Amino acid sequence: MAACGQPNGNRRNGGFHLLNRLVAELNDPDDLCSETIDNGYWTMELVYFPALCDEAFIKDGLLVPFSYRFDPDEFRRMLKANPKFVKQDDRSDLKKHVLQGKVILSLEGTVYSFDAIRKLITKPDTAQVETALQGPYSALAEDLDINLYLIRSSYNDSSLAIEYRRLGDISNTRISLVYDKKLVNESVRKELDRRLSAADLKLVQAAGELGKKIAGSKRPLFPLTLVTERPDRITMLLKRGKIVIVIDGSRFALVLPVCFSDFMHAMDDEYEMFWMSRALLLLRYLSLFLTLTLPAAYISIVSYNPEIFRVQLTLSIAGSRLVVPYPSFIEVFIMLFMIEALTEASLRLPRYIGSTAATVGGLILGQAVQQAGLVSSIMIIVTSVVAISNFVIPNSTFSYAIRFAKYIFVAAAIFFGTVGVVVTFFMLVVYVSGLRSFGEPYLTLPLAKNKGFKQKAG
Repeated sequence: MAACGQPNGNRRNGGFHLLNRLVAELNDPDDLCSETIDNGYWTMELVYFPALCDEAFIKDGLLVPFSYRFDPDEFRRMLKANPKFVKQDDRSDLKKHVLQGKVILSLEGTVYSFDAIRKLITKPDTAQVETALQGPYSALAEDLDINLYLIRSSYNDSSLAIEYRRLGDISNTRISLVYDKKLVNESVRKELDRRLSAADLKLVQAAGELGKKIAGSKRPLFPLTLVTERPDRITMLLKRGKIVIVIDGSRFALVLPVCFSDFMHAMDDEYEMFWMSRALLLLRYLSLFLTLTLPAAYISIVSYNPEIFRVQLTLSIAGSRLVVPYPSFIEVFIMLFMIEALTEASLRLPRYIGSTAATVGGLILGQAVQQAGLVSSIMIIVTSVVAISNFVIPNSTFSYAIRFAKYIFVAAAIFFGTVGVVVTFFMLVVYVSGLRSFGEPYLTLPLAKNKGFKQKAG
């Protein structure tokens, strides 16, 4: 038996045609294992990448039965009965199978692929982004098979359909389309098939990356697909007729089509009492409105329309700004820049010091700039409310969109005051009303509550 990764006599001196051709197609890398095994009865060729394969599985499932417990009839039955062995009549795809982590073996003039892909992850992860006080703590893992197990074990219905695909000319990533045949909208499914076929994909490594490619709109302000790590959210959305794309190597799944309310929904809403969940939902919408409009409202009221407030409050705001040497919009930009920088720092710093550094930095900087007379004390309050309100939004991708959208309101307030803020809000509602997620209106009701959806899907 030739040693893996070392010059092989069969490779250098002619040997078997299959082994030589595969090695040439793969550019003869040092980490490629190519072996010729003779058990005295048959001769077998093997080609595989040890880094991509589970060598213990290769030994127990292939080498030991062939070398030490060999029986010709039993070995032939194993090749036919074991689903890990697949006969490869089309030899043009052998290179692709090797790069996927499979073993290519040639025996009696017949070529087989043996699925021995290395599994580094053997158990689900714990939810880290979409936390919930109640409900399961398990999250998706970076292994497609584990994720499908989590979904199918929770959504235990015969109508659940799973379709396997491969995307990416370079990555050749495995994905699965998961949906309920009884509830899915066929027009949405066909549109998804069309966009997946038309997408020019080289590398597929994450759910968000794929979501941008198939969103349909080139530069939407708000996300048109939902990214989630929670199996319980996936099963809930499957019940509403959604399609879920699970990607091998990513601990997040992609859900479509989506509507505005999907991004404001947290899994605790499913587990809390009715009135409590509605109160929390109202709190999120109020926080959304505040983080969008509060900085712009501060600029427009201070610079253009101070008569909106009562005299006492107007005088209090004016008094706090006596030492500030520049207009209100400069003050707003300084504080928004600080809070955005602190937010990014808390995300990029190591987990154990990120939150502490952001908290300490925010307190020190806020107090320092106020005492130095660079911003007013009212502006410190406005900035804090905006930052906290943005964190109330349960979906991180949607919160990023809101963080960006508030600067549009700030720009309108600088030039047009309160009227600009009102008109911009109206234009934003019109824009969102025109958005479509795979043909579905962005402001539609959740599908489970849409009584006419079944008739439409049928």
